[in-house]
Amino acid sequence: MNISQQISEARELILARIAHATQVCDRQADDIKLVAVSKRQSDDRILAALSAGHRVFGENRVQEAQAHWAARRAEYPDLELRLIGPLQSNKAADAVALFDVIETLDRESLASALRKAIDTQNRTPRLFVQVNTGEEDQKSGVNPNDLPDFLARMSSTHGLKVEGLMCIPPVEEAASLHFALLACLAANAGLTKLSMGMSADFETAIRMGATSVRVGSALFGAREG
Repeated sequence: MNISQQISEARELILARIAHATQVCDRQADDIKLVAVSKRQSDDRILAALSAGHRVFGENRVQEAQAHWAARRAEYPDLELRLIGPLQSNKAADAVALFDVIETLDRESLASALRKAIDTQNRTPRLFVQVNTGEEDQKSGVNPNDLPDFLARMSSTHGLKVEGLMCIPPVEEAASLHFALLACLAANAGLTKLSMGMSADFETAIRMGATSVRVGSALFGAREG
């Protein structure tokens, strides 16, 4: 079986699993966006996903995303690109130019840089705040207790509209606890979009309210490098 067949079949299986997970919790499969995590994937695997009809992709780094997608935007006008990795403030202008969704807003300096880039380019990507649900020192994200004030400042100080929340649970803890916390935080803030769940736990995330799931290895296989 060639790469195109492998990825096409893997995608269909994931979509079927998403459909089943939504049935269990009385949701609609169309309400869940499958984000294909294309970081460190080869061009042939990305092209295979595109050939299978997939159009929503997540990238961790701006420079790699530019190499993957800058030349392909014109060919695929329905493409949706999401930044799901940490964003340096000095890369904010490049991120605003390329991405449709930035999921990792997590600090004031980045908010200021995004505001400046949005005003300069007259282009407004949709924004998610990354929440550090495990309060891990080594991980990016706003601590849960700080989230209400942070969201208020995004609007009042920076004029940014936040669409949803994103989290990456600690690997040694039950993901469901963190998905439940993120859902509660979003509900308290009046936000309806939740980016949570990856290859190993996206069905759990859907049951907890995820509206988008970030799937890499289950779709593409092991990453290169």
